[in-house]
Amino acid sequence: MAAIKEVERLDTDEGGMGYLQSLPRRVVTVYLPLLVFLIVLLFPFYWMTITAVKPNVEMTDYVNYNPFWVVHPTLEHIRYLLFETSYPGWLLNTVIISTAATFLSLAAAVLAAYAIERLRFSGARQVGLAVFLAYLVPPSILFIPLSVMVFNLGLYDTPFALILTYPTFLIPFCTWLLMGYFRSIPFELEECALIDGATRWQILTKIVLPLSVPGLISAGIFAFTLSWNEFIYALTFIQSSEKKTVPVGVLTELVRSDVYEWGALMAGALIGSLPVVVLYSFFVEHYVSSMTGAVKE
Repeated sequence: MAAIKEVERLDTDEGGMGYLQSLPRRVVTVYLPLLVFLIVLLFPFYWMTITAVKPNVEMTDYVNYNPFWVVHPTLEHIRYLLFETSYPGWLLNTVIISTAATFLSLAAAVLAAYAIERLRFSGARQVGLAVFLAYLVPPSILFIPLSVMVFNLGLYDTPFALILTYPTFLIPFCTWLLMGYFRSIPFELEECALIDGATRWQILTKIVLPLSVPGLISAGIFAFTLSWNEFIYALTFIQSSEKKTVPVGVLTELVRSDVYEWGALMAGALIGSLPVVVLYSFFVEHYVSSMTGAVKE
């Protein structure tokens, strides 16, 4: 009873969460910071949206038109982007390449993370640290030797050039993330399975992976997002206009010399961000659970 009273006292006193009871303090400590955060987070999407539907005259005439609002909205920029450029093809290329690279990276990362965390071999910690350090290597250094390999293998200007090079930075990242998730799964589950005669492959596929679905979804979302937004490799290894991805195609095809087609650029950026937004929306519960904890012993 004494402990309960002490908790109640802390909740009502200034030392606990009691300071949130009054409305002015909630406004200052909770609502106002959240409002600032939402404005900073959502303003770029708002700006892309109004620019995508704003006529060209309103983009340049700030005397007669408010730059933060649209007076005469139009769909001309979106029509031009979808029907007069190769944007639909860029979008399809990005989906195929990102999906293939994500599944390939997850398959390799699962095996690597399981071996490092669950097999308890000598030097596992050093291998895990090496994986993390590999993720820190910037792509601006890797794309030079990778370009030589891509040319020698005859993969230049093909989707396989990106599908096979994206895992160079996706696998270390996914492996590091899954290592932390696999570490939280109780070892007793594997020991019981080994006693019952299960093989390591059966343990991985029937015990570890079903318990690691939130972690796999989280790693997949991150890998897909990194693949979707990747620019350096896509710019270096793809030359044909119809084979480009969205980040490269929007920048290289919609900017001609010093002429920037801002309406089409913002429409392309907005439409290109929608698949990732939808992906996060559908799997947000699994994503949050993988970030906040896993299976407890």
